[in-house]
Amino acid sequence: MFAEAINQTAGVGVGVFVGTLIGFGLRARSGNVQGLVQGSVWKTAVLGGMVAWLLAAVVSVFMAG
Repeated sequence: MFAEAINQTAGVGVGVFVGTLIGFGLRARSGNVQGLVQGSVWKTAVLGGMVAWLLAAVVSVFMAG
C-alpha cells in the first residue's frame, strides 16, 4: 500500500525539486546562500524534493484508509 502511494506521489517530489532548484539557484546567484544544506543548491533541492515526496506519500496513505 505504501509502495503504491510512493509511485502515485512521485510528481510532488519532482515538482518541489525543480521549484527549489530554480528558486534557490536564483537566490544563490545573488549571493544569498543562507539556509542552504551545506551551502549547496543541488543538495537543498534534492533534500526538499525527498521530504515533500515522503510527506505526500504518507498523507496519501492516511487519506485513502
